[in-house]
Amino acid sequence: MWSETGPLRYERLTWPEVRRAAGEDRVALVPVATLEDHGPHLPVDTDLRIVSEICERAAARAADRVVLLPAIPHGYDPHHMDFPGAITIGWDTFVRYCTDVGRSLAHHGFRRMLFLNGHGSNQNLVETAARLVMVDRPEVLAAAAFYLASPRAFEVINQVRESTRGGMAHACELETSIYLAIDPAAVAMELAVDERSYPEGEHAWLDWSDGPLKLMPWWSSFSRSGVQGDATLGTAAKGEALLEAAVTECVAYVDELLAKPLPERRPPVTGS
Repeated sequence: MWSETGPLRYERLTWPEVRRAAGEDRVALVPVATLEDHGPHLPVDTDLRIVSEICERAAARAADRVVLLPAIPHGYDPHHMDFPGAITIGWDTFVRYCTDVGRSLAHHGFRRMLFLNGHGSNQNLVETAARLVMVDRPEVLAAAAFYLASPRAFEVINQVRESTRGGMAHACELETSIYLAIDPAAVAMELAVDERSYPEGEHAWLDWSDGPLKLMPWWSSFSRSGVQGDATLGTAAKGEALLEAAVTECVAYVDELLAKPLPERRPPVTGS
């Protein structure tokens, strides 16, 4: 049913309403995540819960220009499989799945879409899927982004963080704080631990912005708890600030997509 107040939810629309939403040139917002271990203190749905909440709030704030799709809950996660709870999808299956979601939306008339990702190992694959949608449908703008990755978001991260580099990597100060802001009853802070065991060096490290040298062995080869970072520094107050920054960022992405002209393939011209 069409909502005039809250977020417009794709799965609750009738087919004529889907046609209407596409005709209004709304951005189709697709949360993407995975289920995996997040230390002894956070649920395995951490990535999913966080990115879903961000998209929910962004879709409510931009209710006149967004249609919110159900989240894609499973992603690429083979390196976490030693920890109970992780579910991994083959990288090629995952790329095809995301691509097919985008192609389906394009088929129904949506010309702008944003895959907002909440799991690090998905990111290159989600970006590939968005590119493939645009190759297949040249008139479409399909974008992919990871939350809290913009320059303004990093300003907020640096304002609230107490940890040094390495303290915000996984089940860490950042993710623990956001989950505390969303659902504090689901977080067992008495079980939170700090662990910084990734074999970092001059160019390879894990934090919310990783080092330029990408290196990801089996998670169990360096982590005993599943945590990378300073989970004990998580607070709901930090989480509220981070969540607000993530929602503002997402809405800014939506508005930028709406401001861009739709692409048009043209034959190359020779220079004069």
